[in-house]
Amino acid sequence: MILTREETEVKEKFFPKLARVLARVPFAEDLAAAYYCAFDRATPLKAKGILLGAIAYFVLPADAVPDFVLGLGFTDDLAVLLTAVNVVRTHVTAAHRARARETLARLRRGEQVAG
Repeated sequence: MILTREETEVKEKFFPKLARVLARVPFAEDLAAAYYCAFDRATPLKAKGILLGAIAYFVLPADAVPDFVLGLGFTDDLAVLLTAVNVVRTHVTAAHRARARETLARLRRGEQVAG
């Protein structure tokens, strides 16, 4: 599978950023489930594109509301993610959510997680 530049950047930066901000991101499970759905071979290309766009918005530094702004920093990320997940909700499976919960538990224990 050949990855686009955006896919490569998401794979490289997603888990390190998620680990850094985990305590401040109440939508972490949805975010991780979206990640696993986006990289699942069974997910249709259109759904992958929508999810990768939302995840890239979270990962990349260019942001409508900078993440460091107290109380507001992740509200735009949440809005983008929830919109994307709502559009492709039938493709985010129970298996993606279970894997997300396992990954978050590992991150909370301080374990490294690779993309």
